[in-house]
Amino acid sequence: MRIPPFGALPAWAMLLDLGLHLAAGVLLGTVYFRTLWWNVRMFAVAGRVTTAIAVMGARLVLLGCLLALASLEGALPLLLMAAGVLIARPEVMRRVREAAP
Repeated sequence: MRIPPFGALPAWAMLLDLGLHLAAGVLLGTVYFRTLWWNVRMFAVAGRVTTAIAVMGARLVLLGCLLALASLEGALPLLLMAAGVLIARPEVMRRVREAAP
């Protein structure tokens, strides 16, 4: 299957595609930072270090792979997905701050 070049899409499809990349970035950022909080708590519990390291590696690989896939479509989809990750961070950190004692 061949993906058409990004510039070959009609304007409405291009805007929809960019919006989906931003939404996917927000979702990816939410998952990434929530698992980061879970990972930090796992490091605090004695005896769970191996599992915590495995989760940390999986989290980084997932982020890297999905951003690499977005980069195959061009710079703008990659930047929007990365911006989505950064948009999700303050919201997740605010919720963690409320939940933490």
